[in-house]
Amino acid sequence: MSKSIIFLPAANLAKSPVNVRKRTDPRADAELEASIASHGLLQNLVAVPVARKKGQYRITAGGRRLDAIHRLIEKSLLPADYEVPVQILSNAKDGREISLAENFDRLQMNPAEECRAFRDLLEVEGRAPAEIAKRFGIEERFVLGRLRLANLAEPIFDALEGDEITLDIAKAYATTADTGRQIAVWELLRNSYSRDNVNEIRRSLNGYSYRASDPKALLVGRDAYIAAGGRVEDADLFSTAADERWIDTHILDELAEARLAAEAELIRQREGIGEVRIVTGQRIPYMETYALEPITGVAAPLTDEEENRKQEIEQEITVIEQLYEDADYEPEADDEARYTSLQDELAAIVERVPVVAPEQKASALAYIMLGADGTPHVHHQLYVAPVTEDEGDGAEDGNEDDGDEEPVDGTQDADTTEDDRPAISQRLRDMLAMMKTELLAVHVASDPAFALDLGTFIMVDRECRYAAYDIPSELRASAAPRLLGDFKPETSAAAEWTRLDEALDRSWASHKAIEERYDAFCALDEEARSAWFGWAIARTLHAVPEDRHGAGFLNHLGRKLGIDVAAWWRPTALTYFDKLTKPGILALFEEIGGADLRVRYSGSKKHDLAASAERLFSGNVVVEHDYLKRALAWLPDGMRFGPAEVDGEALMPDDMELMAAPDEAASADDADFEQAA
Repeated sequence: MSKSIIFLPAANLAKSPVNVRKRTDPRADAELEASIASHGLLQNLVAVPVARKKGQYRITAGGRRLDAIHRLIEKSLLPADYEVPVQILSNAKDGREISLAENFDRLQMNPAEECRAFRDLLEVEGRAPAEIAKRFGIEERFVLGRLRLANLAEPIFDALEGDEITLDIAKAYATTADTGRQIAVWELLRNSYSRDNVNEIRRSLNGYSYRASDPKALLVGRDAYIAAGGRVEDADLFSTAADERWIDTHILDELAEARLAAEAELIRQREGIGEVRIVTGQRIPYMETYALEPITGVAAPLTDEEENRKQEIEQEITVIEQLYEDADYEPEADDEARYTSLQDELAAIVERVPVVAPEQKASALAYIMLGADGTPHVHHQLYVAPVTEDEGDGAEDGNEDDGDEEPVDGTQDADTTEDDRPAISQRLRDMLAMMKTELLAVHVASDPAFALDLGTFIMVDRECRYAAYDIPSELRASAAPRLLGDFKPETSAAAEWTRLDEALDRSWASHKAIEERYDAFCALDEEARSAWFGWAIARTLHAVPEDRHGAGFLNHLGRKLGIDVAAWWRPTALTYFDKLTKPGILALFEEIGGADLRVRYSGSKKHDLAASAERLFSGNVVVEHDYLKRALAWLPDGMRFGPAEVDGEALMPDDMELMAAPDEAASADDADFEQAA
């Protein structure tokens, strides 16, 4: 297949078009170029001779190395006549296979092996990190990072070397040089579901510290923190300078709370707010405000001029909308722009920012919190300040304690009284709440039946009440927005939905406390709870016009349910024909009964034609049997779910088991339809 290795000038070599590697990496190419410049070419190339060009060869394996050599020659780092070792293939047909084998059958070094190699160069040969980086064409930061990984705690490094953990996980542990803390977190997480979660590893390692980019740190400032005795640990080699860690968290917490408290007092005096509480974070904890009553301001009344302009705009908008409803109307180019301009002007007049009166502010509770940049700001929502009992009321009843008497049982002292318990910071309260909720979540996830009842209750309780501030969950089953808010067709499906809604057992919703409502809901029988679940899920479905994203999935659901659309819905003047032009309606007549049926109705006016079409397509007119059959089966494309599917194969209508039609009492139109069919 090949001859022995010979040395050839690089100028006589070119990359072969059969070389399988087509893409490259500029960074890796620079590293290869630096390596060849420092150590020479350590591996021979593989080539085939070029036909009818004596002394010229094409490289089928080693194209990147050849490119690096050519670039070094151009930079005068290698001589122009630089020779490279080349193995010549006797059969040019073997070139592609050799190229694939050379690029495919290779094993990358393990990161742990790279760490040991760099450490040996540093410690044994005395090379500096910058020198190592230059000779291998890599960044010094990369070398320092690998050296940092070489100092991982022994069990973590062994896991990296044994491919038990990824490089990213190893980097997460290397964010601190404290091997004792590394081992502690390793032992804590190694058998948990978070063992491979890089973010959780970093949180566990860094829980004792703040980053310099934290809003608290930006609020206090580095100089003030260090002046108060705070210590700083430099940023790790995988982070930026903004990620340095401030170790003494209690110092930063105290400084931040003091700064916010001073700012809160200034705001209280300046704005005339009754009480201002501080939150040393970027959001207000849910439990802080769930029981508070929000204060809503009052928008200033419209002036006479604004009221007159409002009426003018509404009248003009009504005229434009009426024109658009006429199917024969052809809008002009600037109609849409004019309509949008009027809507924006009307919104600017009507949607006025509510103003909180000074007397409301005097009894209000506000929260001051931190922005992402560490700037304090007042939360936009004000609350009614809760009224607390006067702690000194007990003195009037003669129950005051002068502090000199011993406890009755002689066992309680000042260190264990409730009033002397240490204050709990907001951060600690949040931590406890998160850990308790995690514990609850694990148990809910382990009991699917419990979770189903709980999820159904949360969804329906939130939707059955105007305000739902007491539900500690993000789960929702909000009704999907309507494409046309002012259009409410009277269809069989709409009537059936009303019947379903009215049949729901709402006895549980009368209880005031959420705990009582939940217990009452769980006490319902399974059929009643299942009805609520179906109601909650069904109302979330969005209306999607054909050819839009999501329409295909809705059609798939309709086919899975075997919905017979023609049995539930027939086109009427209101729901369909009024929106068509006269030629469009006549075209439908022709589709049903040919030119003969079209001619029968061609002399009708648009309004009468729409009414005739409604009667025909509902089966309430005497016509030929074939015409009637086609009319009763006709549906517009926008109302079709398509053929039903079983195991991926479409069924014809005769093969489908059709769903029963709605109750005859649901609508008179459907009763007529049943009789005609």
